[in-house]
Amino acid sequence: MQRDTRNYHPVSRLVHWISAFTIIGMFAVGWWMVDLSYYSEWYRTAPHWHKSVGILLALLTLFRVIWKKVKGSPEIEGKPLEVKAAKAAHHMMYLLLAVVFVSGYLISTADGRGIEVFTWFTVPGLGELFANQPDLAGTVHYYAALVLIVLAGVHALAALKHHFIDKDDTLRKMLGVSK
Repeated sequence: MQRDTRNYHPVSRLVHWISAFTIIGMFAVGWWMVDLSYYSEWYRTAPHWHKSVGILLALLTLFRVIWKKVKGSPEIEGKPLEVKAAKAAHHMMYLLLAVVFVSGYLISTADGRGIEVFTWFTVPGLGELFANQPDLAGTVHYYAALVLIVLAGVHALAALKHHFIDKDDTLRKMLGVSK
């Protein structure tokens, strides 16, 4: 079976864009959630949705990594330093996602309760594995999410630079319309 090396596979593109919009939305909701008061009608609903979507995004990310190994992807365009920077940024985004997922899990399950994903299934909790777990994991979660959203912004700006300045196919490959 010959691979189309000009564009990303349609499944890869779909998962990329779902992930991108979900990460932006999760960051925005997380930022908003921390200021909710106990008396807000969203105090319990927003964290439940945030956790549920986070678990689903973790599963989608795991699928994405496996899918990328199976299907591959087009070559990265640009100067040698840009190619190295792009590869490093992609690896860093996956690492930061893993840190966000694990730290979110550690925050949510420190009391021993599992994470109910909507009403579909429950991810079991392991309880408090180390002292001050919710606070430490919360700090890690916050900073990892902050670095992730900044890096995702740089990633988007780099794609736009490749499209409008370099006039190469970097962005077109993720849109499925390369020349």
